[in-house]
Amino acid sequence: MTVRSAEQTKATILRAARDHFAAHGYERTTIRGVASDAGIDPSMVMRYFGSKDKLFDAALAVDLRLPDLSAVAADRLPEALVRHFVDRWEGDPADDALLVLLRSAVTNERAAGRMRDVFAEQVAPALAAALGPARAARVAGLVSAQLLGLALTRYLVRLPAVTALAPDELVRGLTPALAATLAPAGPHAAAAADA
Repeated sequence: MTVRSAEQTKATILRAARDHFAAHGYERTTIRGVASDAGIDPSMVMRYFGSKDKLFDAALAVDLRLPDLSAVAADRLPEALVRHFVDRWEGDPADDALLVLLRSAVTNERAAGRMRDVFAEQVAPALAAALGPARAARVAGLVSAQLLGLALTRYLVRLPAVTALAPDELVRGLTPALAATLAPAGPHAAAAADA
């Protein structure tokens, strides 16, 4: 019999919980199902996490690990953002809490609220460091829409035309769209577009 440390047990539970929430959503995931997949008694899940809600919160704690965007040149910012997320998701999409959260957010208001918090607390401030607060406030939602659209079509829905692209093709393809979103608004931008 293998003896696990408390940290190993918690990590095993969290991995099983992510898999369950990804496959079944919040409503159909059960403590008993997570425990079965983790190879432990359901009471252990309750001991470490207390409730399904707390397990969900722990399993879907999302750190986007965004780089310091204030150090990125403005003309490199769109590519840096797309590359960051593509590299993240290409690693192990099945274990990415953000993708699990996105799948759950479609049908569960608690997950949708968590998704809104992640982007409000992480993406908007990172963009503000690079663009200033006013521009960041204007574009953060659209940047999030484009990046989450990529996540949805490539890693969750798995549209063949999107999954067929190599990671570098994704970056090259999405960078111009993100550049347009991040472009300054106002009369100077319009004049530059007309030139």
